[in-house]
Amino acid sequence: MATPRAPFVCASCARTLRSTTTPKHTARAFTTISTNQQLPVQDLPRWQQPPPRMKAAFRLRPMPNQPEWRVNDKIEPLNEMYDNFIGRAGEGARDQAGVQGTKGSDLLPEEVKWLAITHKSHDHGRLGFNDRLALLGKRLVDLHTSIALLHAPAPPATSSTSGIYAHPALHNLSNITKSTRAQILSPARLAKLAQGYGMDRVVRWKPKKSGDLKASGSDTVLAHAVYAVVGAVALQRGGEVAGRVVREKVLAPLGLRSG
Repeated sequence: MATPRAPFVCASCARTLRSTTTPKHTARAFTTISTNQQLPVQDLPRWQQPPPRMKAAFRLRPMPNQPEWRVNDKIEPLNEMYDNFIGRAGEGARDQAGVQGTKGSDLLPEEVKWLAITHKSHDHGRLGFNDRLALLGKRLVDLHTSIALLHAPAPPATSSTSGIYAHPALHNLSNITKSTRAQILSPARLAKLAQGYGMDRVVRWKPKKSGDLKASGSDTVLAHAVYAVVGAVALQRGGEVAGRVVREKVLAPLGLRSG
């Protein structure tokens, strides 16, 4: 008895069958969002509202058993902090284009003002954060700290230097050491300085333990924000204005004065 042969369908007939039997709209499997769903259009900028697709549809981890942490979202306390921090140093930007006044809050656009005080722990970094501004600001603060140390009195010699050649231009060079600069610009000292300007009330970050800010690294976050504000002023208004901010509002309260 002969084996029955499988029915044969030509290629053109197969295409016709597929086009008539396949549904036109197929939903994706394992998704929480419909393919035809339209996301709401937001007019808010990125630093106020993260893109909708950057936020998960639901929370994977349980809520931590600690007090809820809230950050400032009002512009008035932020402007007050910038007025206190920058102070009269903003007078150097009086003749620059786009400057409405000489107060600290007048020197920076609103987006930069929020970005400079936003730590990467806030909202998982979706609103932008101040790492790059802080990198530039720290370089400027280190530079002006070294210049101020060159004009500071040299420490007394601990041994006889009668047989060692010494040039007057190198007299205070021993002041510029890594340990000296790290001691002057320690996070604890910069954090105390930032608190005096009210920066702790406006900085945006998410502590690991909302009941223990010190253990969560508040000193490092505030020092980071100080550097970021200096970097923002340098990018927007130039190194001369930023240098004056460093000398008058950072180094002078820490006990260093440039000659």
